[in-house]
Amino acid sequence: MKTIPLTTTTPWSRHPFLKTFFLLFFCCLLGCLSPTSLQAEKQPHDSHPTEHSTETVINHEDNKADEHHGHAAPVWSVIPFAMLLIMIATGPLFYEHFWHHNYPRIAVGLSTVVVLYYIFGLHNVHSPIHALAEYVQFIALISSLYIASGGILIKIDKEGKPFVNIMILLIGAVISNLIGTTGASMLLIRPYMRLNKERLQAYHVIFFIFIVSNVGGALTPIGDPPLFLGFLKGVPFTWTVSNSLLPWVVALVCLGGIFYIFDNRNKKGENSETSQEHYSNKIELKGKGNFLWLALVIASVFLDPNVLDWVPGILYEGQKFSYIREIIMFLVAFLSFRFASKEALQENEFNFEPIREVAFIFIGIFGTMMPALELVANFAASETGVKLINHNTLYWGTGLLSAMLDNAPTYLNFLTAALAAQKGSIGSVDQVVQFAQGGVFHNSVIQLMAISVSAVFFGAMTYIGNGPNFMVKSIAEQRGLQMPSFFGYLLRFSIPFLFPVLILIWLLFFAFA
Repeated sequence: MKTIPLTTTTPWSRHPFLKTFFLLFFCCLLGCLSPTSLQAEKQPHDSHPTEHSTETVINHEDNKADEHHGHAAPVWSVIPFAMLLIMIATGPLFYEHFWHHNYPRIAVGLSTVVVLYYIFGLHNVHSPIHALAEYVQFIALISSLYIASGGILIKIDKEGKPFVNIMILLIGAVISNLIGTTGASMLLIRPYMRLNKERLQAYHVIFFIFIVSNVGGALTPIGDPPLFLGFLKGVPFTWTVSNSLLPWVVALVCLGGIFYIFDNRNKKGENSETSQEHYSNKIELKGKGNFLWLALVIASVFLDPNVLDWVPGILYEGQKFSYIREIIMFLVAFLSFRFASKEALQENEFNFEPIREVAFIFIGIFGTMMPALELVANFAASETGVKLINHNTLYWGTGLLSAMLDNAPTYLNFLTAALAAQKGSIGSVDQVVQFAQGGVFHNSVIQLMAISVSAVFFGAMTYIGNGPNFMVKSIAEQRGLQMPSFFGYLLRFSIPFLFPVLILIWLLFFAFA
């Protein structure tokens, strides 16, 4: 178990991963800003250039072959993605030593194979560029929240009992809507495990993943990445709390009740010396300054050039990619660690292994899942797909794929398909607003509700469904807790306990609507 040494060396020398992270990001940024690929002038929505520009525009006029994004990906191109999923599932179980020493090479290698095939085999540069941009956005948010929250120490001098644990989980669910599921998970997982140190078992962490890392963040666009993407496309900020509140309450009540049954039967540690100590019921907080860094990360989330015209962005094929937001997040990651309370870091046993694991695993996921997402999108846009689209198929389609793919791009693909089925376009903010409000679209509110609820809730089905899942698992394992394998998580907990709740949500809110 690693701890932070209190020496005079710099964070760079202590943690070369942090240095590599920054170098990769700025290399990508410099590559995007190179003179050979950028124009200086701004291209507004009316396509007439203006004299004063705050954007950088990627020039791809000379590459007409990319006009239709190259050839379609064949079915067999999903093999690297399937291989990665199988290795994530089986590696820690059957060849643990090999996997833990080689997963970065495996993830990057499989991703590279797919990216090179897209560029040179399919002549499709568009999809890899979008995947890279989405990955940078993803890892910037995840890493900044992880590092900033790592410098906050919360000590709860109270005995870990079922009622206390449920209250922490429910408070975490509420907080998830304010600082995101990643922020809430990283802030609470360590004090939650310390509170239950004498009786900690795998189910404690798994229900934390269910409630705090996923279901809890269903009420605001800040809560979970899929909802934030919807907000950027035009879904009103208050839409989620207005339409997802009842499913959120039902899911939390059910999961909380199941957890209480588990926790009430856990008698481990009841006769230990610690259990006989006097508890002051006080909460001690160290590293309060890092809350300011967390607030800065959340504030920077809204610096999107597609929403705010004054925010500089990189314009590529009609879509603006942000970079100011990501620069701020990476700087917050560095500065929040540089100036964090060393005592808080040590007592949290903070290290970079969890974020390192997530960074490499999701390089593989973002790179290899491009063919899978493309095949789903093509089917949804086909005549057969359009006929099948309704709120029930959207709920199960979005949900099941969110469990196996990252739930953010899955949400976006199914929202695109739902709009396309009714001759709408996700590129039109006005049409997305009308789709969210009912407007001229048929049954659109319940369709968007199905997509939103299932993307968030089903993200808890597997370790890879949502970014915080893997990080929480890794932190628990760093503390010495034996966590279930990929299949163990799915078969022992997700299917028997979470999946029935998801079926109940469907029956109550979608099946007969």
